[in-house]
Amino acid sequence: MDQEYNVNNGDNVNDIENEGLLDGKQNERYSSQFSDESMAYNEPFLVKRRNTTSQIAIIGANVCPIESLDYEVVENELFKQDWRSRKKVQIFQYVVLKWAFSLLIGLGTGLVGFFSNIAVENIAGFKLLLITDLMTKKKYFKAFAALAGCNVGLAAAAAALCALVAPAAAGSGIPEVKAYLNGVDAYPVLAPSTLFVKIFGSILGVSAGFVVGKEGPMVHTGACIASLLGQGGSRKYHLTWTWLRYFKNDRDRRDMITCGAAAGVAAAFRAPVGGVLFALEEAASWWRSALLWRTFFTTAVVAIVLRAFIQYCASGTCGLFGEGGLIMYDVSTVKVKYSLADLLAAILLGAIGGILGSIYNYLVDKVLRVYSIINEKGAIFKILLVIAVSLLTSCCSYGLPWLAKCIPCPTVVQDNCPAVGGSGNYKPFQCKPGYYNDLASLFLNTNDDAIRNLFSTGTTKEFHMPTLFLFFASIYCLGIITYGIAIPSGLFIPVILAGACYGRVVGRLFGSISRLDTGLFALLGAASFLGGTMRMTVSLCVILLELTNDLLLLPLVMLVLLVSKTVADTFNIGVYDQIMKLKGLPYMEAHAEPYMRNLVASDVVSGPLVTFSGIERVGNILHALRSTGHNGFPVIDEPPISEAPELCGIVLRSHLLVLLKGKYFSRDRVRTGQDIFQKFSASDFSKAGSGKGIKMEDLDIQEEEMGMYIDLHPITNASPYTVVETMSLAKAAILFRQLGLRHMCVVPKSQGRAPIVGILTRHDFMQEHIFELYPHIDPHKRTLDQPEEDI
Repeated sequence: MDQEYNVNNGDNVNDIENEGLLDGKQNERYSSQFSDESMAYNEPFLVKRRNTTSQIAIIGANVCPIESLDYEVVENELFKQDWRSRKKVQIFQYVVLKWAFSLLIGLGTGLVGFFSNIAVENIAGFKLLLITDLMTKKKYFKAFAALAGCNVGLAAAAAALCALVAPAAAGSGIPEVKAYLNGVDAYPVLAPSTLFVKIFGSILGVSAGFVVGKEGPMVHTGACIASLLGQGGSRKYHLTWTWLRYFKNDRDRRDMITCGAAAGVAAAFRAPVGGVLFALEEAASWWRSALLWRTFFTTAVVAIVLRAFIQYCASGTCGLFGEGGLIMYDVSTVKVKYSLADLLAAILLGAIGGILGSIYNYLVDKVLRVYSIINEKGAIFKILLVIAVSLLTSCCSYGLPWLAKCIPCPTVVQDNCPAVGGSGNYKPFQCKPGYYNDLASLFLNTNDDAIRNLFSTGTTKEFHMPTLFLFFASIYCLGIITYGIAIPSGLFIPVILAGACYGRVVGRLFGSISRLDTGLFALLGAASFLGGTMRMTVSLCVILLELTNDLLLLPLVMLVLLVSKTVADTFNIGVYDQIMKLKGLPYMEAHAEPYMRNLVASDVVSGPLVTFSGIERVGNILHALRSTGHNGFPVIDEPPISEAPELCGIVLRSHLLVLLKGKYFSRDRVRTGQDIFQKFSASDFSKAGSGKGIKMEDLDIQEEEMGMYIDLHPITNASPYTVVETMSLAKAAILFRQLGLRHMCVVPKSQGRAPIVGILTRHDFMQEHIFELYPHIDPHKRTLDQPEEDI
């Protein structure tokens, strides 16, 4: 069932724009905007409404509350005491555990990657062998019934898992992981249930013959494994080892999830270096040299695990999974010599890939908007949509090969043509002995085997031009309509398939003047389409070279990727950025928008503030926590505690809840001093696991305790990041993004005023929020509102 967002629960309203400032009429305006029952979320959110507050996101077509992550180190008195008391042995434990967790992430992701591949190869393989056997006996209707029945059954099982257990597992998961590493937290994205559905849903979906890959979901799977290990232990399952407390913070979890994302790419493509570069170029928003070493170590572990299992299965002990499993398209046996004509062909492929990639992204965006209307109607509609797409895919896979002509087998491969009982370029389908159906060898194979056939070298004319055009059109359209249904689905494989098709076409056209094999042109075509859709360069280049094991193609692959990305960037943004925007995930770019230079920090600060005194009444704190969803509150010292009002720092909601639950109250308004260290330790205030932590319902405050006082100084972050109110919003946004902040204090330029003007959070830098405050700077509205002669 689709979940609804309930703002009546004060603990769940810790939305991004409310993390430290909105109150009064402003807070009521935002709260009523989302709590009004008349605005039920069965409306097509992505079609008719804009996400004007970045308070919620669409995760798996469900509305989900989102928060920012606390990457900043909170330097309060408890933290300083913990840091001063840390011994060398504890530092050693922390370092050892970091590397141990990297090892476990690599082992876990490698095992899952191998398990997924062996499951897909066997399930899909037995299905295709059954169909081949029926075709050989000329039972054509039964063959189609078996194909459609197996596909629909597997697809329905994958959809049921996704729709009923973990809607967040739908899609590739790369946009969600990328948003998390940018500082956006939506609990369902990395939940254990999401991991379970991601693994088994991906196996079922790929085995069902959908035009999807398991490579994108593997990135999400690696991130989920890392998140599960990075919870810092569990009291529920008695995993409370003292060493694990070091990882109860968002900074270390972020690093582990970065390692997990890199491990996912390494497990999907057997490309360890490509995985590191993918994490660096596409996934992570913050990077440092120490993280590079750990990520490289993690992907190396993945590569060793996969190599060990491949050697074990080479003897045939893993069913239909043998030497061909775990995609590796080796083209290193072909001599690579290229001339000026090949460089021109590479430029042409890059331009084609850029144009086709931008169109692909545009159509994916439109299809996702339509699917959001269907998916929000409930789980049954999600499953029915998956079944409908599965039937369409089955009809294309079985029906289109009938349009292809039977072709005589080449004389040089008579022994292997037609291929019987396995994959290959020469599928018999309905042809008589000695003939093969080239379109069937692409459709009636696993996606990995179809790519191997297209990348195969020394097979210049095995695929006829009409076959390549028909297969390209089918895969291009099926890839678009399949992404967005309620199954785990990756974009890498559909894009590689389509790109390899037109790459072979260009290779045939340049055959008279080119020295390159058509299989190498297929690789360049795949590179161009990947660059046109995903807009990555360095990581894609290395992944493709590790996949094909041919460094001699490096200059051409680099040229193709650069041209395709440049061409595609003139039309729209990359597919992952597009999906993040579509889902409402408030991603902060590394650059500032031009209109931000015309605004200053105080222009987007909302108010009035909700502040606390350094020594505050319990009742006032409880009222603020219940009436607002803020996650950060400024703490201000006033006379007689200080000579003049001064900003003491920021206190977090989660820390206040710990202090209230511990009932460290006093009847007099006095500072507690060092006594608090006897009742609390720094680990008591550490970040709880995802979806856990103290809630308002856990507090038991008596009426007589409401008038007592709490000293907030020991838990207040005394060194918050501050900017002057006249700083340009562009500079503040860059600073906020580079430091990975959740709260940024805006202080007055002149003396004699309140010590703080407001707090900037992620929401305040979002385009929707700024254009709502200043509609005249919105270029779209300005263009529509201006008279024609003024435009």
